[in-house]
Amino acid sequence: MAAERGGCSLEAVPLPPEVRESLAELELELSEGDITQKGYEKKRAKLLARYIPLIQGVDPSLQAENRIPGSSQATAAVSKQQKSRSTNSRDERFRSDVHTEAVQAALAKYKERKMPMPSKRRSVLVHSSVETYTPPDTSSASEDEGSLRRQGRITSTPFQSHSSVEPWLNRVIQGSSTSSSASSTSSHPGGKPAAASSAAAAAATVLADLMAHAQLDNHSAPPDVTTGLVEHLHHERPQVASVRGIPRGYNSSILETADGVPVNSRVSSKIQQLLNTLKRPKRPPLKEFFVDDFEELLEVQQPDPNQPKPEGGQMTVLKGEPLGVVTNWPPSLLAALQRWGTTQPKTPCLTALDTTGKAIYTLTYGKLWSRSLKLAYTLLNKLTSKNEPLLKPGHRVALVFPNSDPVMFMVAFYGCLLADLVPVPIEVPLTRKDAGSQQIGFLLGSCGVTLALTTDVCQKGLPKAQTGEVVTFKGWPRLVWFVIDGKHLAKPAKDWHPQVRDASADIAYIEYKTSKEGSAMGITISHASMLAHCHALTQSCGYSEAETLTNVLDFKREAGLWHGVLTSVMNRMHVVSIPYALMKVNPLSWIQKVCSYKARVAVVKSRDMHWSLLAQRDQRDVNLSSLRMLIVADGANPWSISSCDAFLNVFQSRGLRPEVICPCASSSEALTVAIRRPPDLGGPPPGKAVLSMNCLSYSVIRVDTEEKLSVLTVQDVGQVMPGANVCVVKVDGTPYLCKTDEVGEICVNSGATGTAYYGLLGITKNVFETIPVTAAGVPVSDQPFTRTGLLGFIGPDSLVFVVGKLDGLMVVNIRKHNADDVVATALAVEPMKFVYRGRIAVFSVTVLHDDRIVLVAEQRPDASEEDSFQWMSRVLQAIDSIHQVGVYCLALVPANTLPKAPLGGIHISETKQRFLEGALHPCNVLMCPHTCVTNLPKPRQKQPDVGPASMIVGNLVAGKRIAQASGRDVTQLEDNDQARKFLYLADVLQWRAQTTPDHPLFLLLNSKGTVASTASCVQLHKKAERVAAALMEKGRLNVGDHVALVYPPGVDLIATFYGCLYAGCTPITVRPPHPQNLATTLPTVKMIVEVSKSACILTTQGIMKLLKSKEAATAVDIKTWPTILDTDDIPKKKVANIFRPPSPDMLAYLDFSVSTTGILAGVKTFQECQLWSSLGLLEDALDI
Repeated sequence: MAAERGGCSLEAVPLPPEVRESLAELELELSEGDITQKGYEKKRAKLLARYIPLIQGVDPSLQAENRIPGSSQATAAVSKQQKSRSTNSRDERFRSDVHTEAVQAALAKYKERKMPMPSKRRSVLVHSSVETYTPPDTSSASEDEGSLRRQGRITSTPFQSHSSVEPWLNRVIQGSSTSSSASSTSSHPGGKPAAASSAAAAAATVLADLMAHAQLDNHSAPPDVTTGLVEHLHHERPQVASVRGIPRGYNSSILETADGVPVNSRVSSKIQQLLNTLKRPKRPPLKEFFVDDFEELLEVQQPDPNQPKPEGGQMTVLKGEPLGVVTNWPPSLLAALQRWGTTQPKTPCLTALDTTGKAIYTLTYGKLWSRSLKLAYTLLNKLTSKNEPLLKPGHRVALVFPNSDPVMFMVAFYGCLLADLVPVPIEVPLTRKDAGSQQIGFLLGSCGVTLALTTDVCQKGLPKAQTGEVVTFKGWPRLVWFVIDGKHLAKPAKDWHPQVRDASADIAYIEYKTSKEGSAMGITISHASMLAHCHALTQSCGYSEAETLTNVLDFKREAGLWHGVLTSVMNRMHVVSIPYALMKVNPLSWIQKVCSYKARVAVVKSRDMHWSLLAQRDQRDVNLSSLRMLIVADGANPWSISSCDAFLNVFQSRGLRPEVICPCASSSEALTVAIRRPPDLGGPPPGKAVLSMNCLSYSVIRVDTEEKLSVLTVQDVGQVMPGANVCVVKVDGTPYLCKTDEVGEICVNSGATGTAYYGLLGITKNVFETIPVTAAGVPVSDQPFTRTGLLGFIGPDSLVFVVGKLDGLMVVNIRKHNADDVVATALAVEPMKFVYRGRIAVFSVTVLHDDRIVLVAEQRPDASEEDSFQWMSRVLQAIDSIHQVGVYCLALVPANTLPKAPLGGIHISETKQRFLEGALHPCNVLMCPHTCVTNLPKPRQKQPDVGPASMIVGNLVAGKRIAQASGRDVTQLEDNDQARKFLYLADVLQWRAQTTPDHPLFLLLNSKGTVASTASCVQLHKKAERVAAALMEKGRLNVGDHVALVYPPGVDLIATFYGCLYAGCTPITVRPPHPQNLATTLPTVKMIVEVSKSACILTTQGIMKLLKSKEAATAVDIKTWPTILDTDDIPKKKVANIFRPPSPDMLAYLDFSVSTTGILAGVKTFQECQLWSSLGLLEDALDI
């Protein structure tokens, strides 16, 4: 370092403390934009003038250009020490199967490794954390560097070196080992300290060293105080560097400009800044101000070079068998109903059961035809509005029927079809707060529905208004409710006949679907699609006339509607409908009905098979030899294979043949996609695939030949439907065909699919009009394909395999995970001991532009808090082992509190919405952001060009205020407004008590919503006078004494507040302690009373006894309470003189609050602030 500049010798002079303090304040003003750079240099030169002679002819700014790399050695030492420190990374991960035995094995291996079990957080004050060691003004990474400079300047000394940063960082690193979050992964610091460079005026060695520590370099980044980032060695999770910055050493004669170009220090920085300004355009492009640069700040996850990649050839379109030509096939579904209703009127069509399993009614084809005719005639001719028909052909009609009444639903459905109306089946709204009810109402409104059909029993059970009419549910349009029981239907005229036309492209019905985000969409099914789908199901399932089918599914939508209401009528089949309420009481009821009716086909879900396994011990005389097809409607769920295998193992000895089990895949958009066929119908042998879950997360198919535990076993869902073309395309972006060993979205081209989302043209084009293309961009067909929302691939023998659904897809750090897989893993961890009825919901939320997994489960009522956290810890370990992914949040809620779907399942989208709104109300929560948020912001670095953020920061540093928000000015006092002439709020109450004594000011409502007590102006004034008299006489308080008001919210609290103002005392409102939790709530009351130095406590008689009780003595010292006065029975006395503050600056009241970290803070409010805030509220109320 040169000791001379400009030929003048400078001596090192130590600076006094007051000069160093003035320099620090000056730096702070510059960083906050209170002064300009030029003013800063002048004031700084003036402060240093007596210690450093100002060299004539040299610009003061040039004196600050020589930079001394004084901290480079210390920085290198710190960096070297951190590099040599062991990272203690986690060992190679164990992989586990999702079945219970394998999960337990994986957890046992965790135990063998003696990894510490995460524990729940006892107190935020017990554990050490990063915040414990964070110096002031560095707790937020989003603050500007001024706050960081402030810390460095104030604590700097002339002989302080930058090595002092190292011990503080060491304390942070040591403290980070005691993490308060429960997780199976270890957290280790990933940051390095960014030491500050010098930027002060360099003259003498000692003074230059002082200024190097007193001011941080403008180009250096703030130190990284974030620890606890996860570093893994395995290839599934690439390491993410989150170092904020590394200090740069600057040469004493070299200065780095904003463009990163080194220039000689003798060139003025202002000249260089002018040159840089001339290089770039005067006005930046407008788009710069609208670019979301948040994504650019995040760490970009680099793809793992060892990740699996698809290696097969490009797949080709798979064509299904052609639709067979059936002689005498009806031209439409209504033509089939007319044929069977007139030629076979006595043939049973549908049998309904009650909750005891008894057949309550059997609907014949003749009855179905005649009742449908009556309903069609009544809808078109008997319902009028203002002498005009209420309904016209093509109008949409809502069908609101419970799951226990399939007969009336079937009559209503076919009655609408005969009347050329479009039925829209929906669920019965039981309350005004049903999960998803508002979205259903939006669907009805967008479809233009004005009429709802229902039964007399259902209509009586709907919520009613005071007028006796059905209430209008939230978000629903105004509906006319029409009961379709027989007495309300009119007999058709002799000359009236319905038009039974051939199948056309007109809309037949609308089936609703709930999207991943929770919105309800209506999928339109045309008459032609409905007929083609019935034809394809008849051919693939081998349906024949007079067969008996047992339907356990919801008959209003999807497979329950397709098999139990549509295809059954086409083939004159007899359907036995099993209500959901019966299945809850007797899970074996569907098997019993198969035996009693000798049913040939049964349509179930894997859930029904699982339930029957739990209850089969009580039933011995079961024979399932009559079944030729057991259609598993949710065969697309990868975990249905376990239910199928277990069901076959138990019931194979009771007549069930292995080839009878036929899983199928379907979606609301594409209807039935594929179904397994028995060998007698030409189906190939069933197939199974044992796939690596790690490869599946990268959308790659790899058969796991080794006996590893982290695998997914899936079964085929059969061959594609007759007359359909199927291909698999990439999920994101352009629909390119996948490779043969790649997982993608299954697309179908067929005449038996949905046609559109009603009223939603944009997403209709994306879903129903997809054109798959080859890798070269050539379309594979001139006909559009329909996206099914199913993720899978085509296996050997042209069998379709499904590994998940698009609605359950969670993309975490490039890797894809299925919600059903995570649910199965969580259920395998002691499911019967802890989770209430297996009710678990898994979904993802977006944090830092990436999906984060959230798991919500209902815990059993008898589960303790220790059991809860033990189970959550084991679930985290199991998911981490099997799926190699972290869980962002694991929440436990009480039993029966999650929103339910119509058939008893969990309403996922509503649960997610409650989670985002903070309305889930969990009883135990485990947040683990450090294990899954790996794309933290990038290290700060100098940008090559000036962007919008730089412009805003530059304007702030220059002292320009970009934008501000301010309240409007309080209007001037007017002569006709007497209330505003008073200077204090207590004066206003006295004036109100005289002018408007009976005006009600406050109403106190109880839990039932009724008025418990009131307070008018004069009542409040008199109560306040009595309180003031008691304070002066009983309490013997003086003006200015503090009084603690320990009251629940109510009129008494308000009266005592004004009573303190009348007596000249300062009130402090305190929340009363909870009687059931004195140990934690009473110390807070005690702390506020002591800190506020209250001379008296005003409260009720009940709370006063509580403060002096024996239970309170165990928590606090009850002998140290100040004077306690109860205000329940205060004598009616008036105050001789009501206190009036001598000045507006006198203290009015104190407001204390306790933060979540246990810090008590009090806010002083003065008389003037109190009045002006009240006047502002009064103006807003008058405006309203």
